[in-house]
Amino acid sequence: MDADGDGKVSVEEYVQWMMYAFDRMDRNADGVLGADELPGGKGRPITREQQRQTIIERFHKQDANGDGFLSAKELAAPPR
Repeated sequence: MDADGDGKVSVEEYVQWMMYAFDRMDRNADGVLGADELPGGKGRPITREQQRQTIIERFHKQDANGDGFLSAKELAAPPR
């Protein structure tokens, strides 16, 4: 995740890493995961931007000390 090797993960690095799964699942590359592309073949469609915002929210919840970066300890902690 730490693309620049500075020992901490920025929100941009986290989003880039986490969006990998969305991009792999978006088989028709339309920027939307439809029911047929979601695990189990059902669920509400989600856009790439909606997924991006969800990931950003998760990042900020994991950032326990509020410094705008995730340390190894924060990354390893259970989801908050």
